[in-house]
Amino acid sequence: MTALLEATDLVRVYTGRQGLFGKAAPVRAVDGVSLRVMPGETLGIVGESGSGKSTLGRMLLGVDPAQGGTVRFGGTPMPERATPAWRALRARMQMVFQDPLAALDRRLTIAAQIREPLEIHRIGDARARAARVGELMQAVGLRPDQAGRYPHELSGGQRQRVVIARALASGPELLVCDEPVSALDVSIQAQVVNLLRELQREGRRSMVFISHDLKVVRNLCDRVAVMYLGRIVEEGPSELLFARPRHPYTRALISSVPEPGRPLDGRVILQGEPPNPAKRPSGCAFHPRCALATDVCRNTVPELRQTDPEQTAACHHADGTAASRAA
Repeated sequence: MTALLEATDLVRVYTGRQGLFGKAAPVRAVDGVSLRVMPGETLGIVGESGSGKSTLGRMLLGVDPAQGGTVRFGGTPMPERATPAWRALRARMQMVFQDPLAALDRRLTIAAQIREPLEIHRIGDARARAARVGELMQAVGLRPDQAGRYPHELSGGQRQRVVIARALASGPELLVCDEPVSALDVSIQAQVVNLLRELQREGRRSMVFISHDLKVVRNLCDRVAVMYLGRIVEEGPSELLFARPRHPYTRALISSVPEPGRPLDGRVILQGEPPNPAKRPSGCAFHPRCALATDVCRNTVPELRQTDPEQTAACHHADGTAASRAA
């Protein structure tokens, strides 16, 4: 089966500066990332803040152009940003943003904003668009009387439902969800996650789900990619990766998720903060915080290699990590 979305060796570099008169330094926000998303599949992307998750999500849609590597959608190279071909392709791929209030226009009613993609892509006539808006509002749990309201008149969870409805308006094959529940309280998070799960069941829509909430990722995603300092350090099926993480960083992330009945004495606590992306450590970028680090970790960058038939990890001691996890 052909991948719906395929990224190969993506690179995105920004210029950073320390202080007003500091020397400019390149910051590799995304550093050689490759991944695939199959039709109907949900891929989770996790990692600490600053790992490059959101930048990668925008690159997958062509919103942030890649400075190296390629993105293919439906087997075809991604057109250049802002070209007619790219705008036409946006009907097939949409983004659900983290902050719904910032993503919505405060001057337009809810109905007008959900209808906007239909108007941009010239889908249906006025009557069909109005009917589609009503269907979408019902699908995401919004009442008909809320159609004429403005974003500030809705709760955070309701605004996120509007963002999801607008993203679904053109019937996209791919949704990229960038931390869609992080700004919501726990009860509303559950409602939005259940809504996304229903979208999975109703058709073969693919999703890239970017989040730092590992419990949500485990329940929602088919596969998971773990990012650290702009690179994917581990990838595999959700259940396999959570049951048997191969990379020490993945193990630390998973051990931080509380589970009823599990003692806290097995938790792996990472030392220090993530390194400055402008001063990336030599060898494995994780080695200053890793309990398994040896000389080879400090001097040689590990390649993302197969550790199981369905799992890959970029670690010189992947087998040792698995053994310590089993113990």
